Amino acid sequence: MASVLNYRTWAYLAFFAAILALPLIGDEFWLNRVAKYLCFGMLGSAIALTWGYAGILNLGQGLFFGIGAYAMAMSLKLSSYTSLQQGSDMPVPDFMLWNAQPGASTDLCCITPGSWLWLPFQSQWFGVLVAVVLPVIVATLIGRMIFGQRISGVFMSIITLALVLLARLVLVDAQPVTNGFNGLTDLGYFTAFGMEFDPYAVPTYYIVAVALIVVLVLARLLVATQAGTILQATRDSQTRALYLGYDVPAYQTFFFAASAGMSGLAGMLYVLVAEFASPSFLDLAFSVTMVVWAAVGGRGSILGACIGAILINTIEARVSETEALVEAWKAIIGLIFVLVVIWLPQGLAGFAHDRIRQWRQRPGEGAVVLAKEAGQ
Repeated sequence: MASVLNYRTWAYLAFFAAILALPLIGDEFWLNRVAKYLCFGMLGSAIALTWGYAGILNLGQGLFFGIGAYAMAMSLKLSSYTSLQQGSDMPVPDFMLWNAQPGASTDLCCITPGSWLWLPFQSQWFGVLVAVVLPVIVATLIGRMIFGQRISGVFMSIITLALVLLARLVLVDAQPVTNGFNGLTDLGYFTAFGMEFDPYAVPTYYIVAVALIVVLVLARLLVATQAGTILQATRDSQTRALYLGYDVPAYQTFFFAASAGMSGLAGMLYVLVAEFASPSFLDLAFSVTMVVWAAVGGRGSILGACIGAILINTIEARVSETEALVEAWKAIIGLIFVLVVIWLPQGLAGFAHDRIRQWRQRPGEGAVVLAKEAGQ
């Protein structure tokens, strides 16, 4: 066990060193793109936390990502030049003026029904807080309702799928408040501690990279706790866990909420580097794509799912930008997923784990490893 933990630790350290060293070899435009992939990596890890460790296949993870994205985008929209130049005492989003009735007040509180919801977002730190906390609250409420009724399996997937589609419908229909299909664009820069973070600047990249490192470490520590062990036991046999006296719904709700918080943080960071929030974040296709990332990387590995998300998005970008493959890139990504599911059911992380285990069990080498462990 010590050797297994050792190589996993080295894998994490190697990944951390790699993403921290990237600014040394790439330009700002390339770093901005990689930062987006790191946000998707955080999403992949969030899926692994619930699907791989809890056995909860959530097809509505885009709901939490979208909440985090829109919370941050609302704050950045109010700090943009267009919002500050509307002839009002406080910033007003330009699209609200376009949708306002003739002669209506230009104050943010009452320019359109529901516009008062934007008032607290004049503080960017409020946007940061909402981006992380609100997904956790929403997930906790959903979890208490679903897991409290002992709903699991395909029914859980259907319910989360329906919830994300419902949220997208509400978001689009609230055109005067959310700008509907157009989403939130023309955003300002995030400002903290007297520094303005340009999406293409190296400090902004490091915000995303360090946040990902912290999330991966915390997630790994979480699944290594007793609660994580109980959760995995619940995944394997919920009936047995209940028989042993564990409050299964409480554990499931806790990890579901933790995954939602990770997704909300990923959405918030994505807006910092992408400079927009869109209803497409709540599309069914996007939520299903997250599951593909985790499956390719390895749903049973926090780091593997993260790397899978980064890898798939990198391949997707390269293929879609190749003129000869521009019409077929979706089919290529789908083919990669099918091949991985058939030949590598545990994903790339599972394949790597099996190869390392086989290497350690070779005659002679295995004896050396055992001798070292005995000496420890």
